[in-house]
Amino acid sequence: MIGMNKLQANLCLLCVTLCWSTEVIIFACIPDSVSPYATNCITFAIGATLIFVSFWKRICKSLREHGASIIKVCIGLGILCMAYNTMYIYGLNDFDVSTGSFTLSMTVVVLPVILLTMREKTELNTWLGAALVLTGIFFSCIESVRMSQITGFLLIFGGCVIRAVYIIKVNKYTKQFDPIVISALVCAVGAVISFSLWFASDKRTFASIEWTKQMIASMFIYSYFIVAFAQTLNFFAQRRTTPASATIIYSIEIIFSTIWGILLPSSLVTPIKLSPYILIGVFFVVAGNLVNLIDFKAIGKKEADEHE
Repeated sequence: MIGMNKLQANLCLLCVTLCWSTEVIIFACIPDSVSPYATNCITFAIGATLIFVSFWKRICKSLREHGASIIKVCIGLGILCMAYNTMYIYGLNDFDVSTGSFTLSMTVVVLPVILLTMREKTELNTWLGAALVLTGIFFSCIESVRMSQITGFLLIFGGCVIRAVYIIKVNKYTKQFDPIVISALVCAVGAVISFSLWFASDKRTFASIEWTKQMIASMFIYSYFIVAFAQTLNFFAQRRTTPASATIIYSIEIIFSTIWGILLPSSLVTPIKLSPYILIGVFFVVAGNLVNLIDFKAIGKKEADEHE
């Protein structure tokens, strides 16, 4: 992982995106009666436990070296992560798998704007890629989004803004600290904050949940693949890429989610019926990712050398 190059980092981000694409499906298997705070608390706690047990010595060593500085960073990241996760869970209740995935990809559009306000340099291909992905989101949602879903849309959009800030901060701090330690502490912070909010809204907490086999399985699958594995791998890959490039790769989640919606049975997800609009949307998302891979500077330099 330490010697990871840009191509390997992008492949890791693609793997992370594949895991994340199942997020909407797993959420659908958890009853609406289960509070988002409960889902976050349980999955963060299990994820943190898995990472701590696996890398206890490494985490202790890093904490001795960095002390309060890394804890402070992880508290901030944990708050951001918990906030956008909660907004996503509430917002996704109003959408099916395909439309929900497309709306989650609004982070691609939001992030370059935030970088601009922070006076961070953003490459031309990033802007072009974000514009193409935004076009894809528009086409994919034009048939299915209704005015009654405006609350869910606003929640997801707010979550995308918070997630964009989170990605920028993750990209910065994973270059300074051990990604495994950050992942473990972010999970721990998210679990504590979520439990506090859960307890404030329902004093019964764990006793209020109907522990069916499906729900328990969904919680454990989410905890391992989404929270522990995908998040930790994402933190490693973030060290070798930029926030904007990573976010555009994340938008491929739309394609994976659309495939799941077509292939998986209706007992798991609301079936997706392919339409010209969805196909056009997927085309623009793929185009946006391809544009993001183009190095315009290298092309310009090559052309200049040929003219000399």
